[in-house]
Amino acid sequence: MATDDPCDFLEDKELLEEMKEAMNKSHAEGAAKIQEYLERQNNIPLNIGITGETGSGKSTFVNAFRGVDNKDEGAAPTGAVETTMEPTAYPHPNYPNVLLWDLPGVGTIKFPADEYLKHVGFEKFDFFIIISDTRFRENDVKLAQEIERMGKKFYFVRSKIDHNLRDEKESQREFNEERTLAQIRENCIQGLEKQGVKSPQVFLVSSRRLHLYDFKRLEETLERELPAHKRDALLFAMPNINLEIINKKKKALQAGIKYRAFASAAIASAPVAGLSFATDVTMLADAVLMYQVTFGLDCKSLQNLAHSASVPLDDLIAVMTSPLAGKEISKELIVKLLALSAGEVALMAAEEGSRFIPLFGIPIAMSFSFLSTYRVLNTFLDMLAEDAQRVFKRALGLNTSV
Repeated sequence: MATDDPCDFLEDKELLEEMKEAMNKSHAEGAAKIQEYLERQNNIPLNIGITGETGSGKSTFVNAFRGVDNKDEGAAPTGAVETTMEPTAYPHPNYPNVLLWDLPGVGTIKFPADEYLKHVGFEKFDFFIIISDTRFRENDVKLAQEIERMGKKFYFVRSKIDHNLRDEKESQREFNEERTLAQIRENCIQGLEKQGVKSPQVFLVSSRRLHLYDFKRLEETLERELPAHKRDALLFAMPNINLEIINKKKKALQAGIKYRAFASAAIASAPVAGLSFATDVTMLADAVLMYQVTFGLDCKSLQNLAHSASVPLDDLIAVMTSPLAGKEISKELIVKLLALSAGEVALMAAEEGSRFIPLFGIPIAMSFSFLSTYRVLNTFLDMLAEDAQRVFKRALGLNTSV
């Protein structure tokens, strides 16, 4: 994701220099360099370890994070008894480079904390989430201390918080949700501090209602504390829990448009009629498909959202207004949409016509190709981001005007 981190800026500047150097050797090599970078960015691994006591809601959290229903094929098995005896990886359905690991419950395997970490393969994890549905116990604390000793991050998640609020509401004469949440959070923090955990980070979460309580704060904390090159992997895999997440995804996707536009310009340098257009259409289709999936607007994601929000699928589809809404992204669809834009048709015609002008034709064609790709991708991205906002609002029963 694009940030204001000066290190990110320097990395971006160095990357552009590498691309420029490759382009100077040959435009084909420059285009290949850009494609290599984009593929590398889309496949940065992120390994998240989910652990805790038996029955604490680990598997349900894994499924909710991945946007998967507990009953779906490929879901982590849930139950009142321990169902995980060995570390099990569950890839995100749309971003298989993001793996959530359902780890055996602390105490299930009779190892000390350090041996437990060796057993689950400590080194591969970027961070750990320790889950409890009541108070955090001695095993949780020992594990956290060992994780800290080994130099990795961990976060405490107090799960099933919606159940606690329901019980408190039924038992209290004057129930106040905000006060009750603050009390639960403070009790968890005090309990952990008494057991020797310094400045514990505790997040109250309902896996069935991720848009409520502390999941937003957890997402922001993870984003802030992850290395810069891992942030997009986390962000793209995150469910759309609020409008801010959608805007963050849009900003991160926008940051990659210039590289695709550079690749388009590089291909446009080839004096072969029709090659640039054919290559651009393939590139545009791939990018738009990624946008659709990232915003959760593909068929499977919409079906899962409709089920979890108890909203008819047709109602979610009905609020989308773009010509990409509910469509299978294909090269044929992209060509059809491009043909509807007089401005883009004119740019593409100008690119083709200028390519064969002596001396100055190729640079002009490259400029037209860059501009056309940049504009089209921004337009499609805007469309899908607005559709994502409308779908999110409809799922929550809010006004769907963007």
